[in-house]
Amino acid sequence: LMAEETKPSFETTLAELEGIVKRLETGDLPLEESIALYERGMQLSAQSREQLEAAETRVELLTRKNNDR
Repeated sequence: LMAEETKPSFETTLAELEGIVKRLETGDLPLEESIALYERGMQLSAQSREQLEAAETRVELLTRKNNDR
């Protein structure tokens, strides 16, 4: 696994994912390329979900910490 600081930002990941979706939607790609793009898209989707969950956890912790004051 990559270290946290070397992971692309959520925005970068999302932009790449959107590009993949647009390319797949054209339907003009060879099957092997479509499969490779789909696989990459699934990786990016999982990475984005992890990033969102981490952000949500941080917000919950900050809110809890603020409410304890």
